[in-house]
Amino acid sequence: MTIPADRKYTASHEWVRTEADGTIAVGISDFAQDALGDIVFVDLPKVGQELAAAKDCCVIESVKAAGDVYAPVAGVVVEVNQAVIDAPDSINANAFDAWLFKMKPVNAADVDALMSAEDYAKNIG
Repeated sequence: MTIPADRKYTASHEWVRTEADGTIAVGISDFAQDALGDIVFVDLPKVGQELAAAKDCCVIESVKAAGDVYAPVAGVVVEVNQAVIDAPDSINANAFDAWLFKMKPVNAADVDALMSAEDYAKNIG
């Protein structure tokens, strides 16, 4: 299982990639998509929606379960990925390319406090 080192991770299996403009892209890890199975639907937050850290903000449904996605940090949604809405199975194909939404963090330092790839690998065993 690949865990890219250029991202931060949460214990609830979200990945976070800092973009050049200071926003962050958020997706779910390969571990999470594998646990969910074949993904058939995503319900993403709305652009402009304020998210609280560690609170559920969207849902991913698979043929066997539905899973909540949690905001990794507090912030405002600035973009959603229409491609994953149109083709939810793209998350199964490559979870680290299929970002769900982008947000502007309230405090950029909060992103630095998330788990490194190495720490996340230890967390999932």
